[in-house]
Amino acid sequence: MTRTAVLNVVGLTRGLIGEHTPRLREFFQRNRHAVIDPALPAVTCTAQSDYLTGQRPESHGIVANGWFNRELSEVHFWKQSNHLVTAPKLWDDLSAERPDFTCAQMFWWFNMYSRATWSVTPRPMYPADGRKFFDIYSWPEDLRPSLKADLGDFPFATFWGPAAGVNSPQGEPEAASRWIANAAKWVEERHRPTLNLVYLPHLDYNLQRLGPGHPAIADDLRRIDTIVGDLLDFFGSRGVQVIVLSEYGITPVDRPIHLNRVFRERGWITVREELGLELPDTGNSKCFAVADHQVAHVYVNEPKLLNEVREALEATPGVAEVWDFADQVERGLAHPRSGSLVAVSEENAWFTYYYWLDDAKAPDFARCVDIHRKPGYDPVELFLDPAIPAVKLKIAWRLLQKKLGFRMLMDVIPLDASLVKGSHGCRPKSREDWPIIITPGPLPDDELISTGVYGVLRDAVLR
Repeated sequence: MTRTAVLNVVGLTRGLIGEHTPRLREFFQRNRHAVIDPALPAVTCTAQSDYLTGQRPESHGIVANGWFNRELSEVHFWKQSNHLVTAPKLWDDLSAERPDFTCAQMFWWFNMYSRATWSVTPRPMYPADGRKFFDIYSWPEDLRPSLKADLGDFPFATFWGPAAGVNSPQGEPEAASRWIANAAKWVEERHRPTLNLVYLPHLDYNLQRLGPGHPAIADDLRRIDTIVGDLLDFFGSRGVQVIVLSEYGITPVDRPIHLNRVFRERGWITVREELGLELPDTGNSKCFAVADHQVAHVYVNEPKLLNEVREALEATPGVAEVWDFADQVERGLAHPRSGSLVAVSEENAWFTYYYWLDDAKAPDFARCVDIHRKPGYDPVELFLDPAIPAVKLKIAWRLLQKKLGFRMLMDVIPLDASLVKGSHGCRPKSREDWPIIITPGPLPDDELISTGVYGVLRDAVLR
């Protein structure tokens, strides 16, 4: 076997490699490379599952980053149990073939309870009094305290939210990716895994916040290039071959689409009032959308409305395609977790989860970074509300309240979806905006389907 490190540089495309990424450019020029026809949808959890199983969502079950659980009548986002991926993973197959194979899974998703030898993933602690403490989860258990003792606490606030990708008291813009890179080096030095899967999310933040054409992206490219260059040198000095890949490309957007508001105006969505605020009652709604970037799974609980819901979707500006069950079968997306219909936006648009018609009635979690409670993905969590005077003083006050043991709400996120300037999920028209793979080994073509990445990784290890 050939020991291999896979660097998942989130958001990297062929069009971003250039003068601001000298190390990546040099690596690109001296190795083989291909664009990847993106996963459907082109989002983190689906793309990674395509790559690691060689199967489509119809087999592995990861239809998006989140979906509606019909039995519980609840939307679940960003769950971490690897048992949700219902097809064998790369490490399962390689371990069965080569018992001496080992794998380190460093922050790739679905990172809990897998058969990977070592794993580390973000995982806050939630005491019974309602507080939240940032932390990580690891397997084996002693990996967590050892990593923290040597590297310090994981800079969780820089991994997602308003502090991600910017200079802040919580760390430098690339702090989360640098910590993960150092953790991957730490595991290599002590355990020498056969396969080291390394997640580097830095580019993801400002590509969504500012858009790929913003001048400030040049600095983000330089920062991730420095981290990748360091890892190339480190693994190269230890005889480990390196593969660089990405999950999706991010394209400019200027049109948020509020599908759930469309449905609510037609009387199809039920809300319940709690403490003067509106919460979605998905189990009693006739239909609703679980929005995830540029794809939305639309669950129709009243089957006789299916055609009418489809017509409403097709009439909504910014919606490019609507897939019924037959369309989903054709695309490998037909699974019990999928929506009755799947909506795909135009490349310059994206779907919000917003369902309220009056911001005064928005739920309290809407103004917080709360990836699990929101019934859809919310990139507006990357922003601080510009309407709050001295918003950083408010944050300091909230943190003091937390330190003193008081309950508090970090309600500093705006409700203005027009702030978001980049998104992903659909299949971009230009191959320059597709994800890529760069490898020292052979490639079957200069274009791969997303499930074809599995074979490239497997062959690289077994070569």
